[in-house]
Amino acid sequence: MVEGEIGTSEKILNAAYTCILTRGYANVSMRDIAKEANVALSQINYYYKNKEGLFDAVLNSLKEKVVQNIEIKLQQIDTTQDRMAFLIAYCNELVTKNTEIYRLIVDFFSMAMWSESFSKSLKEFLKEVYGKIEQYIENDYIENKNIQASSPNLLIRVMIGSIFGIAMHYILDNDDNEILEGIHIIESVIQ
Repeated sequence: MVEGEIGTSEKILNAAYTCILTRGYANVSMRDIAKEANVALSQINYYYKNKEGLFDAVLNSLKEKVVQNIEIKLQQIDTTQDRMAFLIAYCNELVTKNTEIYRLIVDFFSMAMWSESFSKSLKEFLKEVYGKIEQYIENDYIENKNIQASSPNLLIRVMIGSIFGIAMHYILDNDDNEILEGIHIIESVIQ
């Protein structure tokens, strides 16, 4: 692939990310993305085949960023308890300061309910995120008497799933800061 092709592909990907983030999947057309990227509509089809293929690429790009960011931080922390505390703080920060990421993920979940191929991609996204976190959470952590989890992976899925639900409530009513106390309840249970 020549340098110009890589640049065009990346421009399209960034434009799609921006459009979905600001308007949501259902409100974005391929024409909107082409206009945002300042490319011909046919170029989107050339690089990504269709809207679903493009959004699959957006999901993969998001996955790489999220996994890399989490891994860099987890590598710097020594204890499992501190790693879990970081994960809760990280999710809390995303909820309060980067709600657009949660909006994007909710949009992806919605898309996955209607598209088998996108559903597979989203499952892989979650599997990779959970797997990366699990690498840093020791098995002995589940021996905590407050936690009845059969594996670190289950603990991680329950924790992130609960925080994700709290995030959805907060996004809908971000004036109600009491909702965020739910994250601290999760933290107190696993500490």
